[in-house]
Amino acid sequence: MQVNIDTQAELGLSVTEATTRAQIIGATIATIADHGYARTTFARIKERAGLSSTRLISYHFTNKAGLMQAVLSTVSETKSEYLRERSEGVDPADRPGNLRAYIETSVAFLRDYPQCERVLVEMAAHADDRDGWAMTGVMVGQLRTGALQRQLEQGRKEGAFGDISPEIVALSIAQAVDGVAAAYAADPSVDLDRYGRELADLFARATAR
Repeated sequence: MQVNIDTQAELGLSVTEATTRAQIIGATIATIADHGYARTTFARIKERAGLSSTRLISYHFTNKAGLMQAVLSTVSETKSEYLRERSEGVDPADRPGNLRAYIETSVAFLRDYPQCERVLVEMAAHADDRDGWAMTGVMVGQLRTGALQRQLEQGRKEGAFGDISPEIVALSIAQAVDGVAAAYAADPSVDLDRYGRELADLFARATAR
């Protein structure tokens, strides 16, 4: 995955430092996606990034917690921006329309950013890693269901949705998308557009007034 160098430069780094930092983050994302969180080591990241020494990783991120914070922040920003761009044509006040866009876009994200989705799954499964970032569980939960749950709560208050439990519906949607991700990993020929549409139809009926 290509990490935005400009985002790293915003930290006040030189061009060389920003480039190296982005290179390390990208290599870490790829390594987690390929080998899993538990088998992602500085040595593997060094090899993937083509670095001369693991000391470069420690120089930029101090420790594993700092690196994982940067990785999760990058994945979160990537997914949030993707969802925002793909939902631009939907009226913010159209709660059902935004719910449909969220579901269809979340499924499309599996195809366009498979490494990011794999990283989210892996980091959620290892949120209790003592050497990892302490806020991993909170941030993954926010990305998976937090924003969606708030959207559902607001829609229910406005009468756009029926008498639903926003927490349960948000979790159900997240788990449904996880199921699509598993199906897609097992068979890349899966029609994700159809999956997205049918999931959106399903939850449109489930949340209707």
